[in-house]
Parts: sequence; structure tokens; C-alpha cells
Amino acid sequence: MNFRLLRYTLWGLVAILCGLLAFTYVNTRNGSNPQAAQLGVPFNLTDHNGAPITEAAFKGHPTVLFFGFTHCPEVCPTTLFEMAGWLKTLGDEGKDLRVFFISVDPERDTPEVMKGYTSAFTDRITGITGNPQEVEKVLKAWRVYAKKVPTDNGDYTMDHTASVILLDRDGRLKSTIDYKESPDVALKKLRLLLAG
Repeated sequence: MNFRLLRYTLWGLVAILCGLLAFTYVNTRNGSNPQAAQLGVPFNLTDHNGAPITEAAFKGHPTVLFFGFTHCPEVCPTTLFEMAGWLKTLGDEGKDLRVFFISVDPERDTPEVMKGYTSAFTDRITGITGNPQEVEKVLKAWRVYAKKVPTDNGDYTMDHTASVILLDRDGRLKSTIDYKESPDVALKKLRLLLAG
């Protein structure tokens, strides 16, 4: 067996791997992550005031997206409560931040229902709902999981992604905040988003 050839081959593979890792790191730090660029899609939905809203709402300022539904028993009210707390803590520092709560259950979540729900937490969160097919298109484009689950009483609930999505001023994915992430970590991520 030619150990010298084997050694050179292994070193060559290590060099290629290091190069790929360096390329990925540099592109991610420069905000040119190709995966992030593929997220999102043009859409036509309705905000909680009954006005048309499109993907343009996610550009020109740092943006926070959360996908959920108003009949949610725990994850959504907990997350919206936490989001209201982040906004209160940030105060004027977070004035440029736009926050959206996008329904994964548009059949029940009318604009009026969404407005009543979000306003119970803060007036800084805008609810978004609309045509179910259009909502489904947005869910797929942001790679958000949502599934209707029948309940014993003949009704249904929704399983869905529980992370909060952070977008930069160009509408590109910057980071996420996990469900029940510590307030300190969440605020640090939001401050990094605002500084970008």
C-alpha cells in the first residue's frame, strides 16, 4: 500500500473541507447566505385592520415574524407575551422594529379576531391572515410547519413551528429565537438585528 499517496489524499480532502467551511463562514457573516436568500415569497394577505399587506412589509426595517393561531392554548400566548416584554424592554431602542403575527389557521382567524388577540398583548404586533391557499404558500416559503390536528370534541387545533424569525432590513433571515429562549439571549439577538 502506498502510504504517501494515502497521506496526500487525506490532506487534500482536509484542505477541501477547510476551504468549504471557510467559504460558508465568510458568506454567512457577510449576509449572503444562499439558503437565507431563498426564503420568503411574494404574497397578498390582509392585516388585522382589514388592509392589504404584501411581502414589502418585511423590508426597509428589522422585522420579527411569528406564525401561530388565536385558539392556541400555550405556545402562542406565551410567545406574544414574551414579544411584548421584549418590545417594552427595548423601548425607543426598538422603535424601528416591525413585529408580525401570521396566522396558520386563517379559517378561524379573521382580521377582527387577529386584532382583538394581538391588542391584548401590545399595539406593536400586527396580525396577518387571509386566503388559506395564500397563507399556505407563505408557510412553505418560510419553511414553517403547520398541521391541523382533530380533537376529541370534534374541533381541531394546530401543530406549528414555535420559533420566532428575525429578518434584516432587506427581508432576509438573520436569526431565530427559540420557544422560551431566555430573555437575555432574545434581547441580545434583537439588538444585533437592530444594529445590522
